[in-house]
Amino acid sequence: MSQLSEAQAKQYWKRNRSLMIRLMIIWFVVSFGCGILWVDTLNLIQIGGYKLGFWFAQQGSIFVFIGLIFYYVVAMARLDREFGVEED
Repeated sequence: MSQLSEAQAKQYWKRNRSLMIRLMIIWFVVSFGCGILWVDTLNLIQIGGYKLGFWFAQQGSIFVFIGLIFYYVVAMARLDREFGVEED
C-alpha cells in the first residue's frame, strides 16, 4: 500500500463521497419514489400477478440496495487500484 499525498488523498475521498452520494440518490429514488410516491402509477403494471408498486415497496428496493452494494465494492476496488491503495 502506498502513501498518498495530501492532494491525492483529497481527490480519492472526493471521488469516494461522490460515488456514495450518487448510489444513495439511486436508492432513495427507488425506495421512496417507486415504493411510495409513484406506487399508484406502478400498480397499473403487473408482473407475475403482483402489482409493480407493491413489489418495489416490499422487495424491489431491497434488491436494488443489494445490487448497489455489489456495485460499490467493484467501483471502490477500481478506485483503490487507480490510487495505488488496494489491499494485498
